[in-house]
Amino acid sequence: MRVRLQGIVLTLVALLVFGLGIPLARSIAAGAQQDLFLDRLTDTARFASLAQRPLLDNKPTLIEPDLHRYTEVYGVQVLVFDQDGRQVASALGPNGARLDSHAERITGPVHEALAGRRSQPGGVLMPWDATPLVLAEPVLADGEVHGAVVTVSDTGTERADVLWWWLLLAAGGILAFTLALAVAVPVVRWILRPVQRLDDATGALVASVVSGREAEPVGESGGPPELRQLGRSFDRMAESVSGALAAQRAFVADASHQLRNPLTALKIRLGNLEGHVDDEPAAADLEAARVDAGRLHQILDGLLSMARAEASGGELDPVVLDDVVAERVADWSVVGQARDVRLVVDTDGGGARVCVPPRGAETILDALLDNALKFTAAGTEIRVAVERDGDGVRLSVRDHGPGLRPDELDRARDRFWRSPAHQNVPGSGLGLAIVSELVAHSGGELELDLPEGGGLRITMTFPAA
Repeated sequence: MRVRLQGIVLTLVALLVFGLGIPLARSIAAGAQQDLFLDRLTDTARFASLAQRPLLDNKPTLIEPDLHRYTEVYGVQVLVFDQDGRQVASALGPNGARLDSHAERITGPVHEALAGRRSQPGGVLMPWDATPLVLAEPVLADGEVHGAVVTVSDTGTERADVLWWWLLLAAGGILAFTLALAVAVPVVRWILRPVQRLDDATGALVASVVSGREAEPVGESGGPPELRQLGRSFDRMAESVSGALAAQRAFVADASHQLRNPLTALKIRLGNLEGHVDDEPAAADLEAARVDAGRLHQILDGLLSMARAEASGGELDPVVLDDVVAERVADWSVVGQARDVRLVVDTDGGGARVCVPPRGAETILDALLDNALKFTAAGTEIRVAVERDGDGVRLSVRDHGPGLRPDELDRARDRFWRSPAHQNVPGSGLGLAIVSELVAHSGGELELDLPEGGGLRITMTFPAA
């Protein structure tokens, strides 16, 4: 954004410099052309007046001394023509030694003058145009044209003056552009500094939502008053959002924790009633109440784990993933043996360490192995693999259960979501949501896919510590 804004400012300055400089340069050239034209026109008209009597008396050579003197002083060639268009006098003799070099340029003005028309201003005097200035004035007597006087002026001196003025103007434009650049860069930085801090604060706010850390306020970071006010408004909004999220997490954690004790007491009371209910329908209701209480207890445990996972993003502990996998698989193998399910471990992590929240790796493996054992049929296996993946470490858990439909893979990480095909399987629907939170806090990525042979594979990639 800074580059774009600086580009806009410099473009406007460049347009201003060129928009003023080009007309001014053209005005300088036009002024030089006008001054030269008026000066030479006056001299040409004077010689036309002086040539009137010599032409009437048919003695044109009488004017040549004046022509020679004028040419010596000003370097301007002067030619006199009679009414038939013949050259009859010049500053360089009657044959006009320099006439041949300008014959084509002189012919047109001579015909115009003999027709009684006076010379008109030409185009703008450009430094690179070496065309001489040719002016022709009719010699009039009693309203009749008796000849013409032509002056041929070299424009080198005037063109040099115009060039110097243009160079001075260009130097001024470059200086103005340089000063604008020197002013625009700090001004743009001053304007965009609060915008950059707002952008950084937005990223920090998103990270704080994920990790649970408090976002750094924007504060008074300079810049225009409007952007400083925007920064203060953002700080108030960030504080409000952080407070609401913290209150929400605290409520979930506190509610889950506080409900566990009365729920445990309820389960005990229901257990104590077992054997004391003789009526068969009542006994069935008692058993249903015990199942519902167990399910509610499981949901509260999941909510408490989720609250802890959401609040665990502050610090990360490095752990050797191979060791954690070996430990948790050893513990869950007992459950697997009871269900006739083998737990197979493939570790090729080379002792790589990853950074996860405290007890985060154990929680991830517990949730995934618990889910896998729920859905894996007897006589099959669950494969847990650890391998290096470039600069990261990949952990995958693959089961041989019924799996999911392809359109359900993205929704599987939602809280309390359960596939319609698995509604009768015990669980709260929070396992993958907890895993997703912990993996995100660790800076990793979570992916679900359907491998060949059936089942579901959950793959997590963590950056190596």
